Amino acid sequence: MHTNFTDQLGNGFDIQSVPKRVVSLVPSQTELLCDLGLEEHIIGITKFCVHPYHLKSVKKIIGGTKKVHYEKIKLLQPDLIIANKEENTLEIVEELRKICPVWVTNVITFEDNIQMISDFGKIFKHRTEAQKWIDKINFAYTDFKTFVAEKPTQKATYFIWKNPYMVAGSDNFINEMLKLNHFKNIYDDKGRYPEIELKKMRIEGDPDLVFLSSEPFPFKEEDAFEIGRFTHHAKTVFVDGEMFSWYGSRILKAFAYFKKLHERIG
Repeated sequence: MHTNFTDQLGNGFDIQSVPKRVVSLVPSQTELLCDLGLEEHIIGITKFCVHPYHLKSVKKIIGGTKKVHYEKIKLLQPDLIIANKEENTLEIVEELRKICPVWVTNVITFEDNIQMISDFGKIFKHRTEAQKWIDKINFAYTDFKTFVAEKPTQKATYFIWKNPYMVAGSDNFINEMLKLNHFKNIYDDKGRYPEIELKKMRIEGDPDLVFLSSEPFPFKEEDAFEIGRFTHHAKTVFVDGEMFSWYGSRILKAFAYFKKLHERIG
């Protein structure tokens, strides 16, 4: 087996044999591993790894994405832990490296996502499965770009949190998905996930669309009412956060979802 691999942060790995005991710290990457036919290799997941649905009843839960139980992971004796630069902290990754190698992904763009799928295919010797997914995703991506080509660009704000109010800024996967949809993020020059004041929203960009995500904070009707008081003419739209923020194989479903979203917006 080819033994030298490099993760998306540039860390080198000498992997002598296919990892058979894997702990996944990222929900979308857990889903991808299963879609690549690698479910039996997974021994530990986070409480947020909700797809596929049955996984939580058959795999060991090792905490969340920001807080993990090191002892539980150690007892599982993993030979590889899969993490992500945004989802997991550097402190967690460094602590886990004392147990076994930690592969860290860094998915911001569509191309980063394709790279991650390809990497997993190589590490786990599932190149054919990985390539099938890459082909399907690339086909759907090309199709969606054709679909969206005629759509006008609309100014948008994508809310992810309340108390304090936080939105998606730049340099993250959500913003890439907004751009792909011809939604111009009014906060893409304010850092990655800026805190904002509702009363300043109109001066800071006056969005046409206000997206309220289902995760990490589940926005409700009363939130839409509250936020709506501070927008001029914006249409408030509840969106499935998984479709905008989960990468991996989930993006294939996202393209179909985005088409329906454009129909809803009109």
